[in-house]
Amino acid sequence: MSVIKFPFMGLLLILTIIVSPATADGPVCPPSTKLSRASFPEGFLFGTATAAYQVEGAVNETCRGPSLWDIYCKRYPARCNNDNGDVAVDFFHRYKEDIQLMKNLNTDAFRLSIAWSRIFPHGRKEKGVSQAGVQFYHDLIDELLRNGIIPFVTVFHWDIPQDLEDEYGGFLSDNIVFCFSGIRWKSETLDHIQRAMGLLSCSTYVNPLCQEGRSGYEAYLVSHNLLNSHAEAVEAFRKCEKCKGGKIGIAHSPAWFEPHDFDDSQDGASIDRALDFMMGWHLDTTTFGDYPQKMKDIVGHRLPKFTNAQKAKLKDSTDFVGLNYYTSKFSNHLEKPDYSKPRWLQDSLISWETKNAQNYSIGSRPFTAALEVYSKGLRNLLKYIKDKYANPEIMIMENGYGDVLGDTDSVKNGIADYNRKYYLQRHLLSMHEAICIDKVNVTGYFIWSLLDNFEWQDGYKNRFGLYYIDFKNNLTRHEKESAKYYKGFLSEGTRPSTIKRDEL
Repeated sequence: MSVIKFPFMGLLLILTIIVSPATADGPVCPPSTKLSRASFPEGFLFGTATAAYQVEGAVNETCRGPSLWDIYCKRYPARCNNDNGDVAVDFFHRYKEDIQLMKNLNTDAFRLSIAWSRIFPHGRKEKGVSQAGVQFYHDLIDELLRNGIIPFVTVFHWDIPQDLEDEYGGFLSDNIVFCFSGIRWKSETLDHIQRAMGLLSCSTYVNPLCQEGRSGYEAYLVSHNLLNSHAEAVEAFRKCEKCKGGKIGIAHSPAWFEPHDFDDSQDGASIDRALDFMMGWHLDTTTFGDYPQKMKDIVGHRLPKFTNAQKAKLKDSTDFVGLNYYTSKFSNHLEKPDYSKPRWLQDSLISWETKNAQNYSIGSRPFTAALEVYSKGLRNLLKYIKDKYANPEIMIMENGYGDVLGDTDSVKNGIADYNRKYYLQRHLLSMHEAICIDKVNVTGYFIWSLLDNFEWQDGYKNRFGLYYIDFKNNLTRHEKESAKYYKGFLSEGTRPSTIKRDEL
């Protein structure tokens, strides 16, 4: 996870999943007096999440080619906190040890990602396949399955091969659609595509450090090509005989919004617009086949258009809605946008605020927290998706709390993460209320993250893990208080792997 996740989206494919039972009236929640696994519908999946560049390391093994982030962090080290993913937390060599950590937590599933350039070092199959890279992911998934953990696999989590960036600009070109849809994995390795926005390219009026870019155009172009790539991949997946029984979907990363001023009708009206620009941009498109009308009206000619054939492929192109939720903001209507400096956030005609007109904060923010804590926003967002998109299946693919410990960073302080424990308690309760009271069809929940890891522009200073990584002592893993809580939470009730069903 990272603060920069908000506008991004991704695609997730799941080969085997046990779906929580539901009736016409919604999910069935057992009676309980204590919040635990036993409070949730039968078959509900609980897991943890990571991503390849953020944890694997081993950038020069298995003939892996360089990704965009390898080059970016070497070229502009200050923009990655002078860190990089060369070693990361060495998951590549320690995955068996880390799978035992997952098993110790009593989790059912693990979300990983596949490094595109570890499979195709030069970005495309015709330029060579790394059999050693393919074997690594086979071995990893086999080890998960041997330990009773269901793999959820992200095909693309920001780390586009640098060769494709150099050749045609990556997702700025529609050439990427062919390269992306050409990715194939055997059915047991699954597929998932995760956000690829043009975050490394922007106008100097947005950020003086930007070297080049057009902020009012490129975010929309990158997203357009990503959506078309998704549609082609879904079509190929649904035709794949070996993939029968699998599911494919997109992981969205929205915030929830509250009005900045309840007395200002413009602020109230801005919430739907904010959500259209942040989530509807991709969820409307993969549900209804086109961008939200508000976006088309405001962005105009800068928003690319889909052909009728593309719209047909995009419509209903997911089997579930993936959701990454961390925090919320106040939505403040933007009275005087500067149209000479177009950019995505301004196009939504709002500014994001952490305090409202009465100077109240959105939720709480402990001293070392990376983001504001507002668990009510998760319930509101789930209910919003249910009501607007006809109650689709939803999986929470990321939810977590970041610590920036700074000078106080130590094993002793890092494992005493009571604020993360409270964050998880509050969000698990909000999710339970959404499922059991609002009858939202949520079937899975993944904590970001299993381990402290490389958090993009924040490097290693921002810790999200249930396990503390001691970067000063051989990357030793230490169990945090939050991990102890999650383990206890999951120790009560019935694990999905023990449920006998005809389809299994």
